[in-house]
Amino acid sequence: MSHPSYPVTRMLVLGAGAGALRLCQAGEELGIASLRHQGPSDRACHRARELGCDAVHPGELAPAQQVPLAERCRQAGIRFLGVEPRLLAAMTDARAMSALMREAGLPLAGMGSSGGPRVRLSLLADHQGQVRYLPPRQRLSEQSSQAPLPWLTSERTRYLGKLAARGVGALGLTGLVEACFEAGGNELGFVSLAPGLSGEEALDETLTGLDPLAEQLRLLQGERLRVRQSALEAGGHARLWRLSLPRGARLAGGPGRRLDHAGDGGESRFVAWGRRPEDVRARAGHALAELLGEAPGRRTPGD
Repeated sequence: MSHPSYPVTRMLVLGAGAGALRLCQAGEELGIASLRHQGPSDRACHRARELGCDAVHPGELAPAQQVPLAERCRQAGIRFLGVEPRLLAAMTDARAMSALMREAGLPLAGMGSSGGPRVRLSLLADHQGQVRYLPPRQRLSEQSSQAPLPWLTSERTRYLGKLAARGVGALGLTGLVEACFEAGGNELGFVSLAPGLSGEEALDETLTGLDPLAEQLRLLQGERLRVRQSALEAGGHARLWRLSLPRGARLAGGPGRRLDHAGDGGESRFVAWGRRPEDVRARAGHALAELLGEAPGRRTPGD
């Protein structure tokens, strides 16, 4: 089990896109001075020392890239704000992680599986072993994701969340992870576990009111989970789009619409939400037309 650690005062966040921008915003909200590193990850520790940072956050790096970064941070005496290295290494090995989940009592998806839909959900865990799951979501395409899932009943959602929480709790990790399951008929099978950011945290935030990025930073500094599971049920419906916007694109605003835009040239993320799926579609259609410079009513990306 991970243990409480000293507070972070200044962190370096890897990445230049919307994910890094939101992490820096979350850090600033908690009183952590936050800077972005857009260069190679193997230079992150050196850059952190230059800027007087006492911690490095891997941003949205893949697990295989986070493993050597975590080791370099350890050697440099700089805090690594992520999953501990032994679990990161397991996350890069599908068989090893499946074996750990089997030991925890989770059903596994068949090797080379049946092709059922993939369901993903983020989980938060503190150093005392408490785990909370956030609303399940599905990637509809490379560009678009939705939550919650209209075909997943509330009973199945709770069953899935408890399964995922059992697996995460058995690992004894602290922070934020994303679990992936395959839904085949009436069966759910574990597929994978990934560290930290998924790029879809805005769905969780709009549906529950909880910012997973700020919560992750709190947990990694030794704080306990303060929110009950019952407070994390999805309040409405939401969809997220990953976009490459034309230069100068702006969103005028309006209810149930949000744009995380890191600047010209980088990937942006747009979220629309509402009480009903049709509210989401209506709000998204007008906003995406505005952002992409298209006529209203055209097919939206990811549909």
